[in-house]
Amino acid sequence: MTVAETTPELDAPAPKLDKNDRAFLGHPKGLGYLAFVEGCERFSYYSMQTLLVLYMVKYLLLPEHIGGVLGLQWLQGAAYGGKEGQPLASAIFGDYTSLVYLTPIAGGLIADRWLGRRATLLAGAVVMALGHFLMAFEGLFLFALLALVVGVGLFKGNIASQVGELYGPNDLRRAMAFQIFYIAINVSVIVAPLISGTLGEKVGWHYGFGTAGVVMVAGLLLYIKAGPWLPREDRAAEAKASADGLDSKRLLGFTAAALALLFALGRVVPDLAAIGLSGEVGLAVALGLLTAVSAADRPRVFALLLLIPILALAMLTNQQIFNAYLVWADAHFQLTFFGTTLPTSYMITIDAALSFSMLAAVALFWKWRSDRGGWEPDEIGKMILGSVFVMAGGLCLYLAALTQGDAKIGLFWPVMFHLLNAIGFSHIMPVSLALFTKVAPRSIVATVVGIYYLTFFAANKTVGIIGGWYSTMDTPTFWLMHVGTAAAGLVGFAAFRLVMGKRLAEA
Repeated sequence: MTVAETTPELDAPAPKLDKNDRAFLGHPKGLGYLAFVEGCERFSYYSMQTLLVLYMVKYLLLPEHIGGVLGLQWLQGAAYGGKEGQPLASAIFGDYTSLVYLTPIAGGLIADRWLGRRATLLAGAVVMALGHFLMAFEGLFLFALLALVVGVGLFKGNIASQVGELYGPNDLRRAMAFQIFYIAINVSVIVAPLISGTLGEKVGWHYGFGTAGVVMVAGLLLYIKAGPWLPREDRAAEAKASADGLDSKRLLGFTAAALALLFALGRVVPDLAAIGLSGEVGLAVALGLLTAVSAADRPRVFALLLLIPILALAMLTNQQIFNAYLVWADAHFQLTFFGTTLPTSYMITIDAALSFSMLAAVALFWKWRSDRGGWEPDEIGKMILGSVFVMAGGLCLYLAALTQGDAKIGLFWPVMFHLLNAIGFSHIMPVSLALFTKVAPRSIVATVVGIYYLTFFAANKTVGIIGGWYSTMDTPTFWLMHVGTAAAGLVGFAAFRLVMGKRLAEA
């Protein structure tokens, strides 16, 4: 399931607003601008994510090209143990896609304490556009990835909060506003592989990346134009609220100390060293967040941190879609129709369309059940049910690989995988986010949402590690292993419910 995430602003302060502004579908004009800006950013991000592994495997990491990338051969030996080809591509992909879910925590702190959301977002958009354009120069590949990681961190958490601030605390249009915002995101996720994927695979890789940069610049210009219709910022009040909810000095100090300790231990403990520097950074940030919240809030935060590795296991198969799955599809799927070979990236569009449809279908199903007085599981129950569907989806990939023979794989089993996985993930991703915001102390909801996204950090980092096994492992066994991770997630959810369920209910 390829769904871009929004961060709800649950307790936004009441800004100075024009209550009569209904210029965009009955909503403030600013909502239209913010929806299109976020759509541009998600288009650029998913263009990059769709093309990245294919670009590395089919072009950049080939022996005749890798030497031209500044710093890559040094990094190959220093950080990736000399990996080559697909395993190296998988490891780089894992670090990139995990770090973009870690840097928004820093982006939120920068916005709350120093620059404000608007200036931080503008800086993020500029740095992201620069990163996309740097992808046109293969020698600057690592600098492009670094710019994108920093840019997403500055941008991601600072746009959705402005949606909530367009409405007063009692304005019933707020929920619909986030639905409109979410629709704009998902349209971009569907369209990005069709446009950038086609250009990248059929015309030239740099055309695909360049298109992402052009769209990001368009989003930047739209955001600048939107200024008069966006909520005003009260920098002093926001800085005070941030200080009351999170001790940033303790966060930074303890994170730095934890990172130094983990780095030292990683040099002598092979299992810890295996997670790499980005994994050590993520673990240090999680420990830092735990110490930075108040003593009264710490038990709840600790319980949610325990849930993160379980969620990461449940989401591994889904996150693998952009990594080893695309490499497998490119080599073994029957994508030629009437003499025309479709870009492999179209599989992402199929996934995104089914994901969007199943999100709506699952929500409507449980509403229908509830309206008729039928049984409906709680959040953990829905996540257990979702894990069953993810396991069923993974079995479709296992059967596809097991029955392939000498021919290409038809699209029946892959499409069934995307359908079942989408149903499963619809029971996990939005439900788990709702659980985190439900359990979170009211004073640090935004911080807890940042903690929630450590799940994606952990999942993508792990995907980067195990995705590298695709080249050396029997393919049916590779996908059966993913079924096993979903099963482990199911067991983890059940155990969490037994151990922590009553405590969280009391909280």
